[in-house]
Amino acid sequence: MIAIAGGTGTLGTRLVPHLIGQGYAVRVLTRDIVRAGHLASNGIEVVQSDVRDPASLDHALRGVGTVISAVSGFAGPRTSPASVDQAGNANLIGAAGRASATFILMSVVGASPSHPIGLFRAKHAAEVTLRGSGIPWTIVRATAFMETWATVMGRTLQATGKIIVFGRGDNPVNFVSVTDVAALVVRAASDSAVHGQAINIGGPENLTLNQVAGLVHEFTGRRAAVWHIPRPALRLLASLAVVRPVLARQARAALVMDTIDMSFDPAPARLAFPDVPETDMATALQELLA
Repeated sequence: MIAIAGGTGTLGTRLVPHLIGQGYAVRVLTRDIVRAGHLASNGIEVVQSDVRDPASLDHALRGVGTVISAVSGFAGPRTSPASVDQAGNANLIGAAGRASATFILMSVVGASPSHPIGLFRAKHAAEVTLRGSGIPWTIVRATAFMETWATVMGRTLQATGKIIVFGRGDNPVNFVSVTDVAALVVRAASDSAVHGQAINIGGPENLTLNQVAGLVHEFTGRRAAVWHIPRPALRLLASLAVVRPVLARQARAALVMDTIDMSFDPAPARLAFPDVPETDMATALQELLA
């Protein structure tokens, strides 16, 4: 039995069918049982549990052999990287240890204790907790999800007729498809040889947000103006942490993505795992539109 925390998120929704297709029994841990109702109808076990509530986890992991953490508190209105990605993962790792389960942690390329993005600091803290837990572990670090950014741009295009680009949009960023990441996580779940490894996965291209906007134009067939939110405006939004914490987090992250090196060389992981697909942004966009 494999338990997935975050099974209704961007990665989890792609990961669950991959695991089912490989013949695994899957249990999804979710705060909102209604949101995951469609999974139960497909024969997947759904358990109400919250990584921020340690008392809810031991029952949720009973009989589980592998735990996959795909949780993220970055964008939630009542969550944060500190409460979910750091403290929540620590709670989940503790419960996995009591269940004698192996653990796969979804992290981010560039996770470090001094990174300017809070999510990256929280993921690093979770990595440190996992490494010191004494249970078999694998860490999968991914670059920015193609599908997330393409969806953000596509939605603003649909709603406003414009594509929003944060900052100047000319800083190269590596984007990876969630489909590729899900395939690597499935590999990690089925191969004990990767225990004790931290695997960095990225996509085949380093693209600027302006280039991504151009691809969204091309594949939606809609010509629209690109609306740049200038850096001073982002700095102002980033200062609103007390009254608008989610918006402030997003603005701070946007500033970092617009100003520091976010490129990545995917070759090492691709050489080590040649069976994992390598999806480019154009293909990801086509699949989203389909």
